[in-house]
Amino acid sequence: MVNPINNPSGLSSAPSIHQSTEDGITTLTLNEPERRNSLSMAMLEALSEVLETVANDGVTRVIILGATGKVFCAGHDLKEIQSQFDQKAALQKLFELCSKVMQQIVQLPQPVIARASGVATAAGCQLIASCDLAVASEAARFATPGVNIGLFCSTPMVALSRNVSRKHAMEMLLTGEMISARRAEQIGLVNRVVAEEDLDQTIHKMAATIAAKSSHTLRIGKEAFYRQLEMDLAEAYEYTSKVMATNLGTDDAQEGICAFLDKREPEWRDR
Repeated sequence: MVNPINNPSGLSSAPSIHQSTEDGITTLTLNEPERRNSLSMAMLEALSEVLETVANDGVTRVIILGATGKVFCAGHDLKEIQSQFDQKAALQKLFELCSKVMQQIVQLPQPVIARASGVATAAGCQLIASCDLAVASEAARFATPGVNIGLFCSTPMVALSRNVSRKHAMEMLLTGEMISARRAEQIGLVNRVVAEEDLDQTIHKMAATIAAKSSHTLRIGKEAFYRQLEMDLAEAYEYTSKVMATNLGTDDAQEGICAFLDKREPEWRDR
């Protein structure tokens, strides 16, 4: 199934996002390479719309988020921002929508894997950090360079600081310097780095492995993971103990345990 999501602004004749689904794996591809796949208002609106649709489509078990061209995402469209220097309300709306999209990714019931095949800067780096998993090609590069142009990457640092240590995040934010894919792997921004020719195979193998699990269990686990991160230790254990007890009452947990003990493959009912 292929579903092009059109750019609402009409600034590009090509669909701004390509969508395809196969075997429960939905691939979303940012498709404005001539604009470095920047997160313009139009791109953000399109991305928000497709994420909302995919969240409830009843088919998607895993999402891969990628991009066409050498730049995964260059962050916000600076020309668009420049045209709105005197429109604070419009700028506020832009950043609020971007923040909404990042939260949508976290709140999706399905795991999201970033396919980082090129440069990801500023809000583009934020997009990578917001995904649950990320696999990068050896040629990928990452930066939060807002400090270089007098616009500190304040919203990108929310996702960045929740994925890497404080000092690593501050180094990226304060220097604005580009880091390699290998360095991104070392500090925890991406899970794996592979050769460009192995990127798709690696990601699809990971996606297929996840897609073979109970989607209901994945939904429970993903939500619990992000919620417990914001709690203190005692509160987190209290909360997750309740989650596990509730999880054990589901059909899939009981089927999975029985299948394990019976030494057979489980038959998920996704409930």
